Amino acid sequence: MSHYDNDRQKKRRTTSEGDYVDTSKPTAFFRPLSGRNWTLSVAIPGSVISTCRRDDQRTNIVSHIARALAVFGIDEVVIFDDSPFESRPRHVDPASYTGDVDPCGYVDHLLQYLEMPPFMRRTLLPIHPNLKAAGLMASLDIPSHPHHTDWLPYCEGVTTAGLPPGGSGTLVDVGRKTAIVIDDNVPPKTRITVRVDMNDPSRGEPVDPAIPRTEGGYYWGYSVRRCNSLAAVFEECSLDGGYDLSIGTSERGLSIPDAFPEKKKKDLSGFKHLLVVFGGPRGLEYAAENDPALYEMGIGRGRTKELFDHWVNVLPGQGSRTIRTDEAVFIGLAGLRRLWESR
Repeated sequence: MSHYDNDRQKKRRTTSEGDYVDTSKPTAFFRPLSGRNWTLSVAIPGSVISTCRRDDQRTNIVSHIARALAVFGIDEVVIFDDSPFESRPRHVDPASYTGDVDPCGYVDHLLQYLEMPPFMRRTLLPIHPNLKAAGLMASLDIPSHPHHTDWLPYCEGVTTAGLPPGGSGTLVDVGRKTAIVIDDNVPPKTRITVRVDMNDPSRGEPVDPAIPRTEGGYYWGYSVRRCNSLAAVFEECSLDGGYDLSIGTSERGLSIPDAFPEKKKKDLSGFKHLLVVFGGPRGLEYAAENDPALYEMGIGRGRTKELFDHWVNVLPGQGSRTIRTDEAVFIGLAGLRRLWESR
């Protein structure tokens, strides 16, 4: 028996009824049932990488967070600065490595890199010292990243300088063998979301980046927003009506089952924009302490929980003395998923 046949034989599995199951290919592809007009947001501080000594450690943490955002279908990630204002650098060279001087900028840069479809990174993201270990980061493998086995009614693309065969419109590289033509004239090297023409897959129309989610129900990656403080996470929110359900995480909070008992879960699942905020190594209380706007409101370390609708501990009775923020994001979203999984 050949090596290939041996390998295939190992992958053969049968159900309890004896039916053959092919486990050589993943079957957990997301299949939307309808559009989704509600959103999920996560906020993290730049200090998530403050305990790292080397770039590969910083890269690993950001990669782990990005995987959590993708796995749980988070639509927006907000990076806020929780450091004292007087300790922040006044001038940062955007062309230099920033992992040790501007952690918020570094995390922002890497999260945007990972969310972007791989085929367009060379065009839209120039070579940068922050990305020297980018090859070590795990792929997100989300629907907006093209795959040869998938065909979706939407795609992400980057406009090119070439002219379509008819001479009008714009050619859009969507990571396939052939480009898509749109009637609009869009400058080269512009990232756009395209709705593909069902009758002619070589043509499409540009749409709002939220359309694949609201119209088709697809998870279409996350947007990245950067804030100077914890208060700005709420104040600078661009979502209609702001966040109508906010959750802060702390080791001094309630357990998730206590904070969200089954009898109240149905009432909470009607949110439109959910925000979950995670703290850094020194917690959200540290971020509140360093926020001038919150200081003027009389909200300090002991009153930080007043900023949120709910104050939860994602893992009471932890075995380790500390839970890293990238670990807390995975643990917290896994526990809180019950709030939206039935919608």
